[in-house]
Amino acid sequence: MALNDDWLDQTREEALEPDLPICDTHHHLWDFGYEPPTWTSGATIPNRYLLDELLADLASGHNVVSTVFLECESMYRAGGPEEMRPVGETEFVAGIAAMCESGLYGRTRVGAGIVGFADLTRGAAAREVLEAHIAVGGGRFRGIRHSGAWDPSPDIRVSHKNPGRGIFLDETFRAGFACLAPLGLSFDAWCYHPQIPDVTALARTFPETTIILNHFGGPLGIGPYAGKRDDYLDKWRADIAELASCPNVNAKLGGLNMKVNGFGWHKQQRPPTSEELAAATGSFYTHLIERFGAERCMFESNFPVDKTSCGYGVLWNAFKRIAAGGSAAEKALLFHDTAERVYRLSPR
Repeated sequence: MALNDDWLDQTREEALEPDLPICDTHHHLWDFGYEPPTWTSGATIPNRYLLDELLADLASGHNVVSTVFLECESMYRAGGPEEMRPVGETEFVAGIAAMCESGLYGRTRVGAGIVGFADLTRGAAAREVLEAHIAVGGGRFRGIRHSGAWDPSPDIRVSHKNPGRGIFLDETFRAGFACLAPLGLSFDAWCYHPQIPDVTALARTFPETTIILNHFGGPLGIGPYAGKRDDYLDKWRADIAELASCPNVNAKLGGLNMKVNGFGWHKQQRPPTSEELAAATGSFYTHLIERFGAERCMFESNFPVDKTSCGYGVLWNAFKRIAAGGSAAEKALLFHDTAERVYRLSPR
């Protein structure tokens, strides 16, 4: 049970457009037991989120046909070379994906795509780790995420990989990054909004590498950014437009309901409805769709992290409200087809 299930139960909704096929392009699976990582400290994020917990959320009435798992320091190997320990996460998710392929757990192909972690600051030596991920991924390993989310303010949580300032510009990191395209692998870019130009520079240096921007580039709304969103929105919009000019970059639409984004949903007496979520955040979505086009955008839940603010069914209703003005073809791209292309997900 999540720490805030009773609170979330106050807002439940019937699924809109329940037959629309969905690929949830960004979720996690973990069991942190009694020693949760520091980045979950003080948050209403469950320490355990495995297949049973995910399936409970998937039962909200939406037609989620497949998912993409994103690295989260889960189930690393306890021994062996340090750089190879993240390969255990891919082994773990590949096993869950195989379970779901049996059909015994419903129709959803959980983990149809797997995005793991390899330390790219090892330079060219990162290739052996990437090859190890591919070897154990059961044909589902698609790429890595090496987060660059960093901010000088002590009020902003640094990413779980503690990247430091400007990691995407580091030459050793880029030597590791150069290993991705030859292996047919993509890169998920997680940063905070001041670092979006760094992602653009990376995309232009490596035009053959597919990059997927996570969480709108991390618009911040706490600490020194609290109450100042209007001060940086024009710069954010311009930076997003510049990034969208890189044809090798795609964008995930979601992950905007974390505490760091500053909307404060978790502080309310009741969780938000899908109408409230769409009204508060819809302009972020429309800007990315306008700049990237539906053919390079895809919705993501970012669960269970965004579960600190809203329920799974409510979140996907919000996405459907935001996309309501789109054509059937555009909706197919946003909810499923872009993800299938970018993450090379073969249909069952």
